[in-house]
Amino acid sequence: MPMINADGCLLNVQVDGRDGGPTLMLSNSLGCTLQMWEPQMRALTQLFRVIRYDRRGHGKSGVPAGPYSMERFGRDVLAILDDLNIEKVHWCGLSMGGMVGQWLGANAPERFGKIILANTSCYYPDPTNWLNRIKAVKEGGIAAVADAVIAGWLTADFREREPETAARMKAMLVASPVEGYLACCEALSTLDQRALLPRIKSPTLVIAGKQDMATPVSAGEMIRSGIPGASMTLLDAAHISNVEQSHAFTEAVVGFLTQR
Repeated sequence: MPMINADGCLLNVQVDGRDGGPTLMLSNSLGCTLQMWEPQMRALTQLFRVIRYDRRGHGKSGVPAGPYSMERFGRDVLAILDDLNIEKVHWCGLSMGGMVGQWLGANAPERFGKIILANTSCYYPDPTNWLNRIKAVKEGGIAAVADAVIAGWLTADFREREPETAARMKAMLVASPVEGYLACCEALSTLDQRALLPRIKSPTLVIAGKQDMATPVSAGEMIRSGIPGASMTLLDAAHISNVEQSHAFTEAVVGFLTQR
């Protein structure tokens, strides 16, 4: 699969699914690679051409020095679409991927059909949690925060029921390049995209997890109320809802994207 150059940073991109079908682009959470979408791929590739990618600082993509920003992440996405010669896609981003989707929906509306913003936020009023995580990772590596992060990603019930899945997610997190992870955390510590929401004109679905402590239902509700005409779906999941409630998540995505 291609490595696409975005202003000197090589991005790992994978394209699967239906040739000539509508195109759906998926965007990952912090600390995840494009592999986080595996639970959805069988269903989505029957309907769509699916683009997945590793955000800069993650997976097999380059790890340039920070600072990073939502605009930088958004322009990386546009570079991928330009390189693949794709004019317009649907978007589904989870957590950080949803934040990038907000920037894209407001700043490049002509490139996006429908937009799904899952388990995400538009604003962190207090950067303390991010600053504490940055300090912990600088001192002890990602392993120092991994158990706490996984506890936020997946409910205790799911981790007990699906220990192999939880272990796989933890391994993905711990394998993240430390410098890239830190640069992304720094970008998140100053997140405030509230002013972008009214500019998003694409049909938008917000997905929130009832047990998500990282981006709670109230954060999803703030986004839904800020985007004209947006709708909202609640899933019984913690933060990485596409893994914890994979079937319900896939159904919500496919239902929204295929309805006329």
